[in-house]
Amino acid sequence: MNHFQYQGNDLYCEEVAVKDIAAQVGTPFYLYSHATLKRHMEAFTNALASVPHLVCYSIKANSNLAVLQTFVNLGAGFDMVSGGELFRARQVGCDPQKIVYSGVGKTEPEIEAALKAGILMFNVESPQELEVIDRVAGRLGRKAGIAIRVNPDVDPQTHPYISTGMKKAKFGINIAQALEDYRRAAALPNLEVIGVDCHIGSQLTKLSPFVDAIRKIRELVETLQQEGFAIKYLDLGGGLGITYDDEKPPSPVDYANAVIEATRGLNVTLIFEPGRMIVGNAGILVSKVLYVKQGEAKNFVIVDAAMNDLARPALYGSYQGILPVDRSNDQRMVADVVGPICESGDFLAQDREISVFRQNDLLAVSSAGAYGFTMASNYNSRPRTPEVMVKGDQVLVVRRRETYEDLIKGESIPPGL
Repeated sequence: MNHFQYQGNDLYCEEVAVKDIAAQVGTPFYLYSHATLKRHMEAFTNALASVPHLVCYSIKANSNLAVLQTFVNLGAGFDMVSGGELFRARQVGCDPQKIVYSGVGKTEPEIEAALKAGILMFNVESPQELEVIDRVAGRLGRKAGIAIRVNPDVDPQTHPYISTGMKKAKFGINIAQALEDYRRAAALPNLEVIGVDCHIGSQLTKLSPFVDAIRKIRELVETLQQEGFAIKYLDLGGGLGITYDDEKPPSPVDYANAVIEATRGLNVTLIFEPGRMIVGNAGILVSKVLYVKQGEAKNFVIVDAAMNDLARPALYGSYQGILPVDRSNDQRMVADVVGPICESGDFLAQDREISVFRQNDLLAVSSAGAYGFTMASNYNSRPRTPEVMVKGDQVLVVRRRETYEDLIKGESIPPGL
């Protein structure tokens, strides 16, 4: 249960009717359930209770400060991929020794900021990055904790755009080259080699790719330990999928049991970077039907949310559930659910059998808590939506709706233009 449920014909988030929130804040808006966020994080951490571990929530999935604060309060750390995400982590008081820094394109100012903050380690993605981190750390008179992100060339059996652990991916260092790069890192005076990192992709729905990757990574860890490297951490990334449609991803307990068995005897602290599985089904996008249009070949439900608000369907062709906020009408129709953006790719669902919607009805897009607002844009000069969190019977606006003035903030018309 994700704390989004019908009471009678009305969709509720925890103890609050969604229609009442819409009346308060307008549409469209993102809506998060605090109880679901808490339950998902606790389910994940409890499944790993028998082994030394650190959960570093992946900020990129949903970076709202209230969401991040919820996780810090539960003892989580963060996986960050930019200086802006470090800024967010510090705003909510995250222990820097629970922060790992991933990503292929870290800049010198970002590296410097992370070193000054005292983060646990950098997940390094290229030999040149090793040299840059060493140089910046030397300039600051600090030692930089590092792991190398190793690419085990395992097929994660997911969408190509979110597959990250194969030879052709831009991420990581090929496992055959990794030992040489670890030796190079050990020779650099301002680096401290403390870990091995691996992340093979996102929205994985089977355990076998994780186990296959760990089997390859385990051999590298054992070789490094035999060579005298003090490997304290094995970062296994994130990637565990969620149910959008009819997927049946492994439970946190099944995932944890498989990982614990595959890493048994390595004498390391396991680091995990869950994102989607924690926040994905903890959020919905609520929108209002503007028009229902019957075309010659298709029916269209035109809503006030668009691809700038939720990019996943246009970007990946991904499935997001479409639910009526009032389910009293039990008739069905086949239609495209589309937004006001002037692009043919502006859709939230295509050729979908859905409830019959009428003008001014409210519609909820499910499983929108991950990679929803964080990927939103101002395309077509559309202000970004508010974000709302419900905690019990409290309605908390955790990001206000942008105004037209926000759209032009930072722009100027030079004199004499």
